[in-house]
Amino acid sequence: MSLQKQVMDKMKEAMKAKDTVALQALRAVKSAFLLAKTESGAGADLTTDQELKIIQKQVKQRKDSAAVFLKQNREDLAKPELAEIAVLEQFLPAALSEEEIEESVKSVIHRVGASGMKDMGKVMGIVSKELAGQADGKTISTLVKKHLM
Repeated sequence: MSLQKQVMDKMKEAMKAKDTVALQALRAVKSAFLLAKTESGAGADLTTDQELKIIQKQVKQRKDSAAVFLKQNREDLAKPELAEIAVLEQFLPAALSEEEIEESVKSVIHRVGASGMKDMGKVMGIVSKELAGQADGKTISTLVKKHLM
């Protein structure tokens, strides 16, 4: 079952349960899916990778907003953002621990034969592709820098 179908099913459940937070998050994802479909050059259907990237982007936006709200001592605004993150994360694959990401980074560096910061782009590309949806780019980038220095 595609992620779009799963989102629609969850949206129906949220409507029946009158869960406004979940409904808001799911409507935002549905809207992002529709925008991606109607972009010039886009195919009729989205691939699973494209769907995952859209949901990851939605989660990241909410995390960034929540961080700003918390920094400004606005917990009343951060709570709905954090609740929406929980709703959206159910569509993403389980996140890897930092140790697991680090093992993957070391493995790719060894396979590619990377020796310095000049190889960071190559390593980042491979690791990001392998861990798509399971790790955020910031964590991957930090670990790659750490091991290439």
